[in-house]
Amino acid sequence: MSITLTEAAADRVKQYLQVRGKGEGLRFGVKTSGCSGYSYIVNYADEIKPDDHIFESNGVKIIVDAKSLEVVVDTEIDFVKTGLNESFQFNNPKTKDTCGCGESFSI
Repeated sequence: MSITLTEAAADRVKQYLQVRGKGEGLRFGVKTSGCSGYSYIVNYADEIKPDDHIFESNGVKIIVDAKSLEVVVDTEIDFVKTGLNESFQFNNPKTKDTCGCGESFSI
């Protein structure tokens, strides 16, 4: 059971944490949303809660709440730049379908 960051994603998170000047790591989870069921939540974690699960990848802590764990476990998070666009991308082996706009997914 793991959640991993590619080197590019880890570098991006480290850069943002350094600019912010604080933070425990990356908070990663899901919320019920969109036409397919779930959407990803990515933010910076300033605290670790008692029911959080902590993973470490490429020198970055990834903090996941207990409710999201079942949906996101075994996901690889990448950071991709294409032209002027840049974003995190999620390679989740549990994903069965995504909506047409790409904002939500189902498992």
